[in-house]
Amino acid sequence: MTDSTAARNRPDDRDEIARLLPAPDDRDLTREQHLRHKELLMQHIDHDRAASTAAAEPARRTPRRRPVLIASAAALALAGALTAGIAMTGTDGRTHGGTTTAATDTRPAAALLHRISAAAARHDTLTVRDDQFVYTREKIRGADLTSGKAVVGPLEDEETWLAQEPGPLHRLGLSRVDGETLPLNAELGDTEGTPAGFGRPTYRWLGSLPTDPGRLLDYLYAKTPEAERRQRDQAVFEQIGSLLGGMMPPRTAAALYRAAAEIPGVRRTLEARDVIGRQGLGIVRDDTRYGVRTEWVFDPKDYSFLGARTFLIRDTSYGEAGTLLSGTAELAHAVVDKAGLRPADADGTRTA
Repeated sequence: MTDSTAARNRPDDRDEIARLLPAPDDRDLTREQHLRHKELLMQHIDHDRAASTAAAEPARRTPRRRPVLIASAAALALAGALTAGIAMTGTDGRTHGGTTTAATDTRPAAALLHRISAAAARHDTLTVRDDQFVYTREKIRGADLTSGKAVVGPLEDEETWLAQEPGPLHRLGLSRVDGETLPLNAELGDTEGTPAGFGRPTYRWLGSLPTDPGRLLDYLYAKTPEAERRQRDQAVFEQIGSLLGGMMPPRTAAALYRAAAEIPGVRRTLEARDVIGRQGLGIVRDDTRYGVRTEWVFDPKDYSFLGARTFLIRDTSYGEAGTLLSGTAELAHAVVDKAGLRPADADGTRTA
């Protein structure tokens, strides 16, 4: 029996790989169409159909608030020596100038996160009405894994307008990527609409979270969605990261950073850069199961959040250590009265 035949005879493995693959950008497709796209991805994994067959029915591009990529366990768990730390100096996520040894002492990370928390707490609390939209402009870059190799796409300019209404919504806002504007629709399966929450963090919902760091951390561990074989500490760290880069009440931001300081394995790095090359102070955590590092980058002067990157820290079939999987660079934030309306200073630097 060939390897490919054996793989096809293990439906549980196929289901597991399908679950871990990045979902196609098709939130507003029917369930049947969604499953069809999932099957096309499995054809790439099995290599039992021509690539042109899969390309014949591409998923319609749906805008996303943030490039989120969860790589296949089968690929990321392949052999390769774990790199303890990577000196990153390029904007493409590749290593330059060799490797460095990462410190295991987490106290510097806690000290830095406490300073970031104190800086966030000094910001003014905004008044955001339910009929308004939170505007974000950022640079984004991500990798496509469907070919079995990480193919890093071009740097794109993304603007989003997120509705602040608290109730479940079918239309969450707008996204404009390199000039193309498309609606943000309810999450797949939310037939009654997507409510405010982790998937749609409105300013009001963020303000309802516990502001005591210990209580907030307990809440995050209890409410962060479970993922089989996913390290729980890593899942919570990434859940916090998914909330960064937007506008939130200062007390919530301060509590999130202090909560992150209590997660085991969180470290500080002095060699952090966002996806457009801005150097800053880094907070990182490694998912050693899959060989992936998540890195948050902060301005060394005012401790504001610059962006985030996710990249490989060991060689896998998807790519070499240092290969970028996803990255963002924050440029501007504002509150506007209408989706599609740009604030006057959208072409400037960060506004929040």
